[in-house]
Amino acid sequence: MTINLTKGQQVSLTKSGGGELGVVRMGLGWKSAPRKGFLARLTARDIDLDASAVLFAGGQPQDVVFFQHLTSDDGSVQHTGDNRVGGAGEGGDDESIVVDLRRVPAHVDQIVFTVNSFTGQTFEEVEAAFCRLVDESNGQELARYTLTGGGRHTAQIMAKVQRAGAGWQMTAIGAAADGRTFQDLMPAVAQHL
Repeated sequence: MTINLTKGQQVSLTKSGGGELGVVRMGLGWKSAPRKGFLARLTARDIDLDASAVLFAGGQPQDVVFFQHLTSDDGSVQHTGDNRVGGAGEGGDDESIVVDLRRVPAHVDQIVFTVNSFTGQTFEEVEAAFCRLVDESNGQELARYTLTGGGRHTAQIMAKVQRAGAGWQMTAIGAAADGRTFQDLMPAVAQHL
């Protein structure tokens, strides 16, 4: 059963039958908003959104996974590859980041997921954008956060997973930000640790 998250909502990452999740996938999907008018359609560009995962320990960044660094140094987090045009919208994932929660080093206490428009378009030009968390052992969607309302920003701090006792929990953040890369977003990310 999928939980549709609202901004700030938290969900515990445990299996429905009990026990902790092992491997989860954070999927990102989007498509370009329809352009109105002949000239607007003629000059439309593909929108390249990029998903990133920043690993933190005690509020300090330890590692990052993104399209130019596909696997964390310890191997626990892996980006499945860059998608430069989107198109999935409500369907499948355009970009995914797989996290083996069992292998995340003990000192890493949070992983923050961001999305930014590498090509610089604002979220006014994006529709049907979402992030979702999937249990990789059975493909079950656990939680979904849908971006609504567009906006003149070029990035979003989407969600984070953080240690909660012996397990993990996910928090939907959904905070607007500006930047073309995860580096540009670090001051905004710090506000959500």
